[in-house]
Amino acid sequence: MNTIPTHSFRRLATIAAVLISTMLAVTGCHRTSTPIRATSDSAIIATVKWDTTYVREGLLLRQAAIDTLYGVPQHISILEVNPYHYGFDVIVNEPNMQTTQQAARSILATAAINGSYFDRKKGNSVCYLRRFNTVIDTTATNEWRLRVTGAIEIIDGSLDIIKWDKETESAFSSGISTVLASGPLLLSDGETCDFSACDSAFVYTKHPRSAIAETGYNGTWLITFDGRAAGKAEGVNIPEMAHFLRVSGIKSALNLDGGGSTTLWYKYAPDGGVVNRPCDNKQFDNAGEREVANVIAVIPTYNSPTELLIRR
Repeated sequence: MNTIPTHSFRRLATIAAVLISTMLAVTGCHRTSTPIRATSDSAIIATVKWDTTYVREGLLLRQAAIDTLYGVPQHISILEVNPYHYGFDVIVNEPNMQTTQQAARSILATAAINGSYFDRKKGNSVCYLRRFNTVIDTTATNEWRLRVTGAIEIIDGSLDIIKWDKETESAFSSGISTVLASGPLLLSDGETCDFSACDSAFVYTKHPRSAIAETGYNGTWLITFDGRAAGKAEGVNIPEMAHFLRVSGIKSALNLDGGGSTTLWYKYAPDGGVVNRPCDNKQFDNAGEREVANVIAVIPTYNSPTELLIRR
């Protein structure tokens, strides 16, 4: 495998972010009322020894098992996507739900992460979901109270993370966008968002978590924190997820559905392609996928290396 020359730079940038995080804690410049995490957690993040796989040009998988981060063991998977080589789409599995990998394979996607919240009995999204001129689902009243403050908007495969509220949803009328609401919004312009309007039990309880994030250098991350595996991976709460991403240099990030839905897949990985440890089977392995109502897929573009091009 070729060595990426920016690896050392990325490590230095992460360490610099730790120093900035510490200064913010001292000066009180942090936007949210959530307490800044201990400097020791920031230092752990800066010195993680990642197991790195260069999947294809434009795709980099990083994974780590950490003995203690935020007071518990963690198992983290990050797929870094270069949008020059890959685009994004939302796969709708309503009402016949599929696992993340089933949905991704059905459109010959390269990689995928589980999407937003859904009704497991009815098989539909409970958050706003729109494809071009068609509104498939709207945000349920309870979801506004619980967590929905952001969304992804995809135009011609290009993905942006945006703020989302009732007024935005009511007025939204773009006929060229795919939009999927979720939440809470974790980071905006590199700063931690305010979670005070969200349900406190949801925010402060450790769970398996999924997120999508945008870097400051034209990249997109798909991230999973595994959980519900005592002594192996015990998950994070929302402020901890936000802290991890901020210290890692992320500029904007959105929390996705988590718990038993948390799944990260790419087609070149062994054993079916699931790279994290979904917990729906209550085993610490890659076989515990849950059927979900929507999936965020990574799809090849005209610049994709050695990929089957999907034209949409």
